[in-house]
Amino acid sequence: MANQRVYRIVFHNHGKIYEVHARHVGQSDMFGFIEIGELIFGERSAVLVDPAEERLKAEFAGVRRTYIPMHAVVRVDEVEKEGANKIISPDEGEKVTPFPVPTFPPGGNPGKN
Repeated sequence: MANQRVYRIVFHNHGKIYEVHARHVGQSDMFGFIEIGELIFGERSAVLVDPAEERLKAEFAGVRRTYIPMHAVVRVDEVEKEGANKIISPDEGEKVTPFPVPTFPPGGNPGKN
């Protein structure tokens, strides 16, 4: 196989920040979603086990493609080689704040009571 592309995708999911690596990232046929396919999980030695990567491996077991809402994606990078997949809790030191979302009720007028 000739030098396949590897992407690092960082996105929000249930209050946590996920960082995964995949071979395919593209616009989905479903409006407002990106498609991530061929997730890469490092085959590390059996002596050293990363619990975060094992949790991700279990969560995405059997998944061929996943669809992430565009507003949840923080960034997508094309990288030279895969790294460790991880889940970062907001209290672990890295500060990523989601974009503000308007809190107006649907069909409501924010300027009138």
